[in-house]
Amino acid sequence: MLSINLLREQKDWVIERLEIKHVREARIWVEEILSLDLKRRQVLTSLEESRAESNRLAKSIGQFMAQGDTQSAESAKTGANQLRDDVKNLEEQLKAIELEQQAILVKLPNLPHSSVPVGKTPEENSITYQHQVILSLPADAKPHWELAKSLDIIDFELGNKITGAGFPVYKGQGARLQRALINFFLEEANRAGYLEIQPPIMINAESGFGTGQLPDKEGQMYFVNEDNLYLIPTAEVPITNLYRDVIVSEKELPIKNCGYTPCFRREAGSYGKDVRGLNRLHQFDKVEIVQITHPDESYKTLEEMSEYVQSLLKKLELPYRVALLCGGDISFNSAKTYDMEVWSGGQQKWLEVSSVSNFESFQANRLKLRYKSAQGNVLCHTLNGSALALPRIVAAMLENGQTADGEVMLPPVLHSYFGADRLTQVSERKN
Repeated sequence: MLSINLLREQKDWVIERLEIKHVREARIWVEEILSLDLKRRQVLTSLEESRAESNRLAKSIGQFMAQGDTQSAESAKTGANQLRDDVKNLEEQLKAIELEQQAILVKLPNLPHSSVPVGKTPEENSITYQHQVILSLPADAKPHWELAKSLDIIDFELGNKITGAGFPVYKGQGARLQRALINFFLEEANRAGYLEIQPPIMINAESGFGTGQLPDKEGQMYFVNEDNLYLIPTAEVPITNLYRDVIVSEKELPIKNCGYTPCFRREAGSYGKDVRGLNRLHQFDKVEIVQITHPDESYKTLEEMSEYVQSLLKKLELPYRVALLCGGDISFNSAKTYDMEVWSGGQQKWLEVSSVSNFESFQANRLKLRYKSAQGNVLCHTLNGSALALPRIVAAMLENGQTADGEVMLPPVLHSYFGADRLTQVSERKN
């Protein structure tokens, strides 16, 4: 959430940055917020003056009574009673103004960093790096959904029967591959200094607000009506909320956490958009990394997190590229985001497998997450990244590792986790 002080002190610059994110109502909303802020401060001044006068009259009543001046005491009582009514009315006015101001303020996304490219669509993202891997694919290379069926490792139809589209069933080698990847990603994060967290996979509304999913993105989350709880879209949400309403020591920074969770996304409005196989699911597994940093260190940290995610892709021997997202493609919360995209040989396309983002103080302001410094309590910066999301990683591994005899070779780094160097056909496993 943006601070009122920032809007007040740098109004035109804020509007300019919001327009890079294509917020059409940017100027209207900012002007409304500042108008309400002026009204709020005027009411607050009147409220403080009325409270002070009410306290003065309350004290004077006892003094007048002690002096035997009952007339003045009664007059003071009448004035104090009127002021109490005034205070109550002003408090109600102040609360109403603050609620109206907050309702508009939470509509404003984070401001994009100066390095974020101008643009509206993913096609206008800037490709900053591309890592090549030589692939030796058979002439009739198949997409992963055909490979998954022939290997009998993922059953999309059975998942559709049990739940619905977007909820696949992983079987045998498929389930083992999921477990191998999760363990690999968690062990790598542990070696990189991230503390593993196993958080709840359901959150309350306060947590959704803290990381920016609420109030206007509830349509993207699954909601349990009876308990007023949401299924998490990513482990970022519960892990970052560990620090809601917390003041940490400056010496504790950076705080590095990671966690594996299933993730749930309704993907509302995305039907028909690249939904074959594992490309777009409603439930999927992911290992997330989260950092809470000193404001002066967050952009250095963003680059380090990007390099870390890239190191995982290199170890998995996947061709990938790094995209710096443009203003129209960057998320509501983010100030700067890198997407990592892997090349999927069977589909002949790039698949996004990770986003690494710096939210600066945007989430911390909602969370009231601060660190104690010599200058007082200061908002932290928060960052997160997928390290990694499994579905499209599995899709690319299946497609890029396929052989002419229908097997799938696995990268050496996974052999000890999986217990073999390849995925084999059903007939071979039975022999």
